Amino acid sequence: MPKRQDLKSILIIGAGPIVIGQACEFDYSGAQACKALREEGYRVILVNSNPATIMTDPKMADATYIEPIEWRTVEKIIEVEKPDALLPTMGGQTALNCALDLERHGVLEKHGVEMIGAKKEAIDKAEDRDLFREAMLKIGLDMPEAAVAHNLEDAHKIQEKVGFPTVIRPSFTMGGSGGGIAYNKEEFIEICERGLDLSPTNELLVEESILGWKEFEMEVVRDTKDNCIIICSIENLDPMGIHTGDSITVAPAQTLTDKEYQVMRNASLAVLREIGVDTGGSNVQFAVNPEDGRLTIIEMNPRVSRSSALASKATGFPIARVAAKLAVGYTLDELDNDITGGKTPASFEPSIDYVVTKIPRFAFEKFPKADDRLTTQMKSVGEVMAIGSTFQESLQKALRGLETDKFGLDPIVDLSADDARNKIRSECISARGERIFYLADAFRFGMTLEEVFDLSKVDPWFLAQIQDIVSSEMQINGLNVADIDADEMFGLKRKGFSDVRLADLLCCSEQAVRERRKALNVKPVFKRVDSCAAEFDTQTAYLYSTYQQQCEANPTNKKKIMILGGGPNRIGQGIEFDYCCVHASLALREDGFETIMVNCNPETVSTDYDISDRLYFEPLTLEDVLAVIEVENPDGIIVHYGGQTPLKLADALERSGAKIIGTTPDAIDLAEDRERFSKMLQGLDLKQPLNGTARSLEQARDIADAIGFPLVVRPSYVLGGRAMEIVY
Repeated sequence: MPKRQDLKSILIIGAGPIVIGQACEFDYSGAQACKALREEGYRVILVNSNPATIMTDPKMADATYIEPIEWRTVEKIIEVEKPDALLPTMGGQTALNCALDLERHGVLEKHGVEMIGAKKEAIDKAEDRDLFREAMLKIGLDMPEAAVAHNLEDAHKIQEKVGFPTVIRPSFTMGGSGGGIAYNKEEFIEICERGLDLSPTNELLVEESILGWKEFEMEVVRDTKDNCIIICSIENLDPMGIHTGDSITVAPAQTLTDKEYQVMRNASLAVLREIGVDTGGSNVQFAVNPEDGRLTIIEMNPRVSRSSALASKATGFPIARVAAKLAVGYTLDELDNDITGGKTPASFEPSIDYVVTKIPRFAFEKFPKADDRLTTQMKSVGEVMAIGSTFQESLQKALRGLETDKFGLDPIVDLSADDARNKIRSECISARGERIFYLADAFRFGMTLEEVFDLSKVDPWFLAQIQDIVSSEMQINGLNVADIDADEMFGLKRKGFSDVRLADLLCCSEQAVRERRKALNVKPVFKRVDSCAAEFDTQTAYLYSTYQQQCEANPTNKKKIMILGGGPNRIGQGIEFDYCCVHASLALREDGFETIMVNCNPETVSTDYDISDRLYFEPLTLEDVLAVIEVENPDGIIVHYGGQTPLKLADALERSGAKIIGTTPDAIDLAEDRERFSKMLQGLDLKQPLNGTARSLEQARDIADAIGFPLVVRPSYVLGGRAMEIVY
């Protein structure tokens, strides 16, 4: 059916400030929705309180209100703007809860505002743990043993039935906020009290533990004619017990049989129909017992989510854009898939011929006293995504994209230490942010695959892939770089080994590995993300590097500028830098330049395929950026919009022959190097605090004695005060 003519203006509620569990993926979805609805001629009114977002740009909506996302405030906006409809599914849990408050207080009925995208009944049924459980059992889907509690006394009674460990999930919260896994009564009371406080309905689901089960997600889209498609399946490398936002996830799912996939697919569609999600995207999460194959449903989100952004970037299918158009009456077969240039309709299920890996980025170094154990409450502050021909390649690309000074499965345990085995065993059991490295160290220590599985419950297929990477390392460890022939080098690069990691193993420099690789004519090629596994030609330049034979980059001869993005979000470097990158790209396009974006953050607007002329979804390392430069040969590279990440690459890029435009690498170094900056201030005869630069602990002590305490210790080239301390 065509778009609705009875609607003229639509109110979109944003997600508000960036918090753990609700980050810039909702700026991406909100911006897409605004553009999609304005294309159709609707007047768009936006409410969001975060000024660092693309969606709050004056040109994005017809009317923008930077106001608190609270029902009384939104009611006043409704009184002024008189929208015909409210779209609450683009702003995460914040928008959903606000929309429900408006409905409960009669605001929508009073002003004749229709909720589109998801009705109140559907939101309640999906978000209310009791209603959701009833709905799933009604359609014959299995769920973990659980019951709902509205107070601590009820929670205790349920816990006695399900035993320890116990999973606690509050209703109507985001990112597992307020939830957790309790192993004893003290933890149970603490988590329940917090969960009851954070749940707007004072409601908890107290659930039997299914720790160690395999976790899967299905990203589903449905229209008003009951056409349903699966955008992609996502498998969590980490087993149940860890929030999916904190898990390493892989798309498509790697360890499902075709029959298991079809069962899960059918269950996902049944869930959407029963919950009543008439239009738009939803995320459905499952758990599978690896011992007997028992399938249970965990939960579903009746809106676009973090996983929706990941699925969109993984497949090229713009879920939020399509969901917005479905909400105003279109059906999937009436919409074109933009990434294929309209050669396929949106009802054409995406098919991918590569592997995508997402790894979360943590910031526990900022909070040394925080509990860094990963549970059902999300703790990561960002994420990185990588695309490769194999899981091993995408995994190692993602690891180096994290910017944690690791360029692959680097060892982190001294295997000669007396407590090495106990340390590895402990870290494999207790999931923390660096568990993937301990899994690799377990194989270096000589543990068997079965032993590592018993400790970690990570599926044996993934463990075998990690074990194979470690085996490849051991085969070349200590060799001379000249000993590596073309076939061996190609095989190593196919497994995702970076030049830096190979340099560590071969005891030489990164430059030596790069020169040897080029001498052997082993270079990456670039493939296109097209949502159809190359079944149809696509003109959309959404690219990733891999080691194969045929390159699909097809660069143009136009005047072109490359922009380096900010990589994964972290404390001190977030959405504001993506905002800058997006505006740089749009401004350069206005001036007639072809724009090339290089970034690896799936949550961002900058990694949307239509923001730049050519998008390279690549880690922001010297090796990966140089590979793009060699193919594209840009007229200039801009490094000063993506925060500290590209700034650290500026000098090495210039030495490699790249043309840095805007702020020069020398000017960057003058500002970032504290010693040079201090000397510049002296030369300008400007006042500055007494200071000195130390390159050793002894020098630091001498300078401290000369200046006196208290002192501020500041490293160079950091953002957000990283590793800075006030010392008394």
